[in-house]
Amino acid sequence: MDDSADNDFSKVASFEGLTLGFWIHTGHITSAAGSSERTSQSWEEDAHGIPARQLDLQEVVFVIRSQSNSFHARRAEKRREDLLKQVHSQSEKLPSILLLHTLSNNEGDWSILPLLPYLSRSFGKNSSWIVFLEEETGVKTTRLVAVLAKFDKNKEWFLGKPLHDAESTIIHHYAFAENPSVFKYPDFSAAWALSIPLVVRLANKVQEEPLKSDFTIDLKHEVALYIWDNGKGHHLTAVPELCTDPEDSPRAKLCATALNPEPPPCGEPVNKDNVFVAVKTCKKFHGERVPVIKKTWERDAGYLEYYSDHADAEIPTVDLGVANTERGHCGKTFAILKRFVSGDVPDTEWLLIVDDDTLISLPRLRSLLSCYRPSEAVYLGERYGYGLSQGGYSYITGGGGMVFSREAVEQLLQSGCKCYSDDAPDDMVLGMCLNALGIPATHSPLFHQARPEDYSADLLAHQVPISFHKHWNIDPVVVFNKWLRDGRHKTSAGLHNNKSTKTEL
Repeated sequence: MDDSADNDFSKVASFEGLTLGFWIHTGHITSAAGSSERTSQSWEEDAHGIPARQLDLQEVVFVIRSQSNSFHARRAEKRREDLLKQVHSQSEKLPSILLLHTLSNNEGDWSILPLLPYLSRSFGKNSSWIVFLEEETGVKTTRLVAVLAKFDKNKEWFLGKPLHDAESTIIHHYAFAENPSVFKYPDFSAAWALSIPLVVRLANKVQEEPLKSDFTIDLKHEVALYIWDNGKGHHLTAVPELCTDPEDSPRAKLCATALNPEPPPCGEPVNKDNVFVAVKTCKKFHGERVPVIKKTWERDAGYLEYYSDHADAEIPTVDLGVANTERGHCGKTFAILKRFVSGDVPDTEWLLIVDDDTLISLPRLRSLLSCYRPSEAVYLGERYGYGLSQGGYSYITGGGGMVFSREAVEQLLQSGCKCYSDDAPDDMVLGMCLNALGIPATHSPLFHQARPEDYSADLLAHQVPISFHKHWNIDPVVVFNKWLRDGRHKTSAGLHNNKSTKTEL
């Protein structure tokens, strides 16, 4: 819960002697030297209209952006096995297939840029391409090699399926405010690729010039900005064979990549009485935001409490004895965590903490939670990063919803980690504490810190979103009914039974 629409993104907090600043900027595109905005053409010709060059699978390095949580590690390993099965049937020369979470203990590896020096050292001499995949990205290796062979491997290339913003957005720091659609960034789910010459140059740049941004918010956009380098680098080159259609759809037949429809969910959805929902609010918003929750998603909760600075029997709210703060809310969040394990609320395996301007589909969340083991320390939502290139940490951003297994909450509280002030940024403090305990922030792109308008329409087209955040300049009830109410997308049993349903679990 925030008292202004932009608090999550423009906040400045005193953080153990450090100043955490988040700046907003605009940008203007100019022609990038040596860059290419051309799309790839036919299967037989490369990007310059000459016969495709020979490319061996052994020259391709696949990096699967895996996570250490057991569910995600299994999905990544399954993707790796599928790639190896295809390759064995085509060639005796095997490509390198890397699971990102196993490469090092560096927390920042998931943000890719700190990983580039390692990729350059390890593969810069004997490889031609680095291809980045998500756990759900299905690959047809023969077709992918044919696509890559159309581009001169001795030149710098940044390939992918382009996304763009319809309007300037806070999650991209309002970049290119005059014409946001001109800047293209890759849809990670379709796979994206860097030629080795570009990897080597970027790796040298990372080592010579410290990465400037403290915060990692939307990685795909930030990677594209870094490669573009204020017009001195490269635009994304669109490759239509990199797709996000379901693998079993007719349109995917000509694609080199597509989305694997599994798993829609992993089993029966978690029972609604096994998820405790905590809503952070304050007296100021009792009449404005709480009624929206009651009109939309409250009915889907088994157990829910509103936590405020004022006890209001009409809602009702619980006063935790923590004064409301303009930002941060760390004191209130830690009081919620303590109440969750105190015995004063029902004993559930899962805790969801949301703001009072969060819109969420609890049925979809419960379907997603069927993939996770409550016996593990699970910390789930939309992952952001702070200072990842300087040994920082990841955290689950609060507005999209923070999900904890009971095990994670108990380990956190037993560690003695606590707020340095009641108005400290709760999501960041939690991230720092859990990172110190070795409990990873597990990312799901289905949670959203901002409004639907703040994301590319092409990205949302292949998602079944779980949450959005903020009531600013929208009708939140209309947004909930359009994006999150059952009926727009199949949920629960529908996800399990309808193979054509798009999912990105």
